[in-house]
Amino acid sequence: RLKKKLTPGAELNMRANHTWRLQIPSGPAGRYRLAQLDDYQNLPRKAFPWQPTCSMQVQMRASANQVPGTWGIGFWNNPFGMAIMKRIEMIRLPTLPEAIWYFFASPQNYLSFYDDLPAHGPLAATFRAQSRLTPGLALVVPCLPLVAIPAAARLLRKLIRKMVWQGSQELPIDPTQWHEYQLVWENGRANFRLDEQDLFETEIAPYGPLGFVLWIDNQYAAFPPDGRIKFGALENPRPAWIEFRNLTINGQAPILA
Repeated sequence: RLKKKLTPGAELNMRANHTWRLQIPSGPAGRYRLAQLDDYQNLPRKAFPWQPTCSMQVQMRASANQVPGTWGIGFWNNPFGMAIMKRIEMIRLPTLPEAIWYFFASPQNYLSFYDDLPAHGPLAATFRAQSRLTPGLALVVPCLPLVAIPAAARLLRKLIRKMVWQGSQELPIDPTQWHEYQLVWENGRANFRLDEQDLFETEIAPYGPLGFVLWIDNQYAAFPPDGRIKFGALENPRPAWIEFRNLTINGQAPILA
């Protein structure tokens, strides 16, 4: 059962031919805008609903080749522990990232811990954490302002590479056109198919449990090799949207609450 999460002005609309549109309004930089569907609101991570073996299939398109911010679909563990919208999202302790998803990031982002993997653009990607480390990470949070120092951020980046494995593949597509995205998540294996053609397979698959998420927002985050961390909310001069249809998880269409 999917629940919506919308910041002011964001919309979820049913359109023709059983197509849904998630849309965020135009607006200036510095103000966060989000339109999201997920199935983990107010659940602790241990109760997130999805484990391997799991599959997902959907047809999607976006309003622009480079939507300012990020958008995507798949499964993750919402590692940051923050409640973006009060009374809707549970506050959780931070943890290491785990995910298997299609992820689209505008050029302001740099979202790879590894220098030889793509860090923005249209991606099929996975993250697998070595261990949970949730209590330890919670103790580290007060020290996070130190990452504003590039040398400290570079050291943290090296440390993360010892704890988190990452796999990714660029997508050779125009995201404004309709495409069919498929993924299969198994123990020790992740497989991505694009328009019924094999795209990317990796043994770097998350352990789980994970929650399903489908979103579009205007947020960016950059953790580049030089350690100059940047993040924030981008301007989008016009409304930005993604449309989707024929969404199934394990062969079943989810219910929209």
